Amino acid sequence: MSKRRHAFSPKYRPRGLNILYEDGDILVIDKEEGLLTMSPRRDESRTAERYLTHYLRKGASRSRLRVFVVHRLDRETSGVLVFAKSALAQRRLKDDWKNTEKFYLAAVHGHPSPKSGVITSYLAEDDDQFVRSVPESAKGRFAKTAYSVIRETPALSILKVQLLTGRKNQIRVHFAEKGHPVVGDSKYGQRGRPGARMALHAMSIAFCHPRSGLRMRFETPIPDLFRRLGGGAIDKDWAGSTLNAPSAYPYRSTD
Repeated sequence: MSKRRHAFSPKYRPRGLNILYEDGDILVIDKEEGLLTMSPRRDESRTAERYLTHYLRKGASRSRLRVFVVHRLDRETSGVLVFAKSALAQRRLKDDWKNTEKFYLAAVHGHPSPKSGVITSYLAEDDDQFVRSVPESAKGRFAKTAYSVIRETPALSILKVQLLTGRKNQIRVHFAEKGHPVVGDSKYGQRGRPGARMALHAMSIAFCHPRSGLRMRFETPIPDLFRRLGGGAIDKDWAGSTLNAPSAYPYRSTD
């Protein structure tokens, strides 16, 4: 993957994220855990959206430059995230979002059976912002998650996950309801040690560029957390694993 590099002034360098790619239409970043994608609250300044808008404006107070949110990651989830630089680019990306391929790396408690499969349910959010599966389609939104176990330890499993729909907290809810909550997920699973991060990482994404239509793919490095949890390097396990989920495109990279 070719990357467009920029000389960052330390003053405007975005915090809590790494820019993987940038052109006139999009920004692709690797977000750290603990950073919100966006927030409607004016007093919440620590978001990827605001950091990137500040980066684009380079201190020009009258600038109208801003980034546009295309999709989101939970605060506790790290990994690849796409922003648009215009409302038009945002709309084109969202209109084609059903053809986006999103793969995640997750560590869950226990050992899912079968070792690979697809989880489906209808998800609904209650007044306390807690998401759960509901039996009726009229009360929830369809959610579909494909997974494959790529490594096991006596206590947990490392999974490759393909998000086939993009519902709030989808991966966390689906595995928690199967009895295998994501490691470090205090909302839907087991409370870990204080300060421990949640073991969920958006590894890669593939989508069509909003202007050129070129199929683009971006992959992030595996966080050290997963090597510690898995008992060693898992790069080959990740690369060698396959899922029986449909792919929207035999994409072309930008190499």
